[in-house]
Amino acid sequence: MTIHFLLNGKKTTLDVSPDRRAVDVLREDCGLTGTKEGCGAGECGACTILVDGVSRLSCLMLAAQLAGREITTIEGVSNEDRLHPLQDAFIQHGAVQCGFCTPGMILSAASLLNLNPQPTRADIRAGLSGNLCRCTGYQKIIDAVEATARRGEETK
Repeated sequence: MTIHFLLNGKKTTLDVSPDRRAVDVLREDCGLTGTKEGCGAGECGACTILVDGVSRLSCLMLAAQLAGREITTIEGVSNEDRLHPLQDAFIQHGAVQCGFCTPGMILSAASLLNLNPQPTRADIRAGLSGNLCRCTGYQKIIDAVEATARRGEETK
């Protein structure tokens, strides 16, 4: 089947098998390897993408569900000359260890901040609860999201 969608701001047309998952199409057909597959069962959040601005787990989506939607992967959040405010905050707060979970964390945080620009720390914990990090505690990650919210920078 042929699907049309907006991928990181670019019109995209792909021929996909109806049983292929979105995570596989993004990684294999589009070459966007920032979208990770950690568990394949929707439990770790490494495959998080934004679908029409809302975080979704691409390992649980069929590629056909991308049709007609606006999709943002980690490769699409920064512009050519500067990092996304969340990416910058993650660096500034040392919220990155191995980096495997970072794309999903940033996209989940972006979705949270788009829906709630001034979240409490409890809101941030809840917003990131579907994303697992195996390297560290979540303190620095929460600090980075909180700092981005305090600065009030645009996260879309």
